[in-house]
Amino acid sequence: MSNSITSSTYVRCLGYGMMKQLADFIDPQEGWKKLAIDIKDPSGASRYNQMHIRRFEALTRVGKSPTCELLYDWGTVNCTVGDLVDLLIKNNFLAPASLFLPGSARVAEGATMLCNALQTTVCLNEKETPLMEQQNVPVSPLLVPDNECLTSASHDFRTEKSDLSLNDTGLQRFLFLELKSFTNNFDDRTVSAGGNKLGEGGFGVVFKGYINGRTVAVKKLTALTDVSIEDLKKQFEQEVRIMAKCQHENLVELLGFSDDFDQPCLVYDYMPNGSLLDRLACLDNTAPIPWKTRCSIALGASNGICFLHENNHIHRDVKSANILLTEKFVPKLSDFGLARASEKFTHTILTERIVGTAAYMAPEALRGEITPKSDVFSFGVVLLEIITGLTPVDGNRNPELLLSIIEEIEDEEKTIEDYVDEKMSNWNITSVEQMYLIACQC
Repeated sequence: MSNSITSSTYVRCLGYGMMKQLADFIDPQEGWKKLAIDIKDPSGASRYNQMHIRRFEALTRVGKSPTCELLYDWGTVNCTVGDLVDLLIKNNFLAPASLFLPGSARVAEGATMLCNALQTTVCLNEKETPLMEQQNVPVSPLLVPDNECLTSASHDFRTEKSDLSLNDTGLQRFLFLELKSFTNNFDDRTVSAGGNKLGEGGFGVVFKGYINGRTVAVKKLTALTDVSIEDLKKQFEQEVRIMAKCQHENLVELLGFSDDFDQPCLVYDYMPNGSLLDRLACLDNTAPIPWKTRCSIALGASNGICFLHENNHIHRDVKSANILLTEKFVPKLSDFGLARASEKFTHTILTERIVGTAAYMAPEALRGEITPKSDVFSFGVVLLEIITGLTPVDGNRNPELLLSIIEEIEDEEKTIEDYVDEKMSNWNITSVEQMYLIACQC
């Protein structure tokens, strides 16, 4: 660090030349957005929301640097260069951090992470097995901080061809061929069989992929059922737009997309524990989810649904297969292609096309009526799954429909205790009955 700048120097006191150097590193590929998301107010709350980010984004159209404006604004709360360096290192912006602390141990540690990411990027470009398969490599972001350093190993993944209707999403655009490379040519063998396939549904197949050392889920949209190409494109644009606007800790994060080929793709954050449906079934010999964790999953999923409803969106396909779980079992709602927005949100939307999964659908949804209550009804079925560990429908079971257990309990033929998941331990009847009551109200 130069003599005139120390860790305690206020960011607002940095000169234009230093700010410009920082911007040269961070402006490319909109790296400043990563910083904005992590900046907190003195109270600990996020300082910048999506409205702020859109305002910074608009500065590029008048030739200004979003990075400079972001740092000038943050500087008004008397943050220091030390705070800035911590933020840069946290987001793997190691080259700009070294402008202040070229010899620090923290930057050296970060450089090791970047080397690992570089090595993985090279493997990906050469279609080799990524090192992430073999080592516990620190995760690096999709955005590449130092373009000069990475010239030989990577390139700007944005395509110059753009669809004007999706230009304003702020999401990263990929080329279809690049996503094909990142997923080992969309290897359709299951992950357990050494391939990349994570699952599939009515609108496409999801593959595991690796981009700059980060594990992602790539959904290749394909009309697998009686879905027209036009419906497929609508589903794609709908999902991109909703996910670009709706960001919440209990919604899966959309990282980018490709639309330069007949099969559009969506790139999501990877969820290591897969779906709630699979974990309740202990698929691949995974351990049963403890009751306390199930309660946390139910709460998080409900928060995600509430957030959608508060923002005038109806999911339309709430089910355990669409509730994905992080490494720490934080639930994330996914699959927003069927979601609908309504300006008059309290009114019913009528649709000719019946979509969703029948075992979760409210009677009115089966008639094509869409309301927020439809999501609530479906969530009630999910709560029954969480309690019982049973799938919503099973032709070899009596009763076939999970919903039918409510009638049995109401008729006093059985109690909810008779249906508690036998695989689960450490549950208590009071808590189970409370969740069951909520499910019935749903």
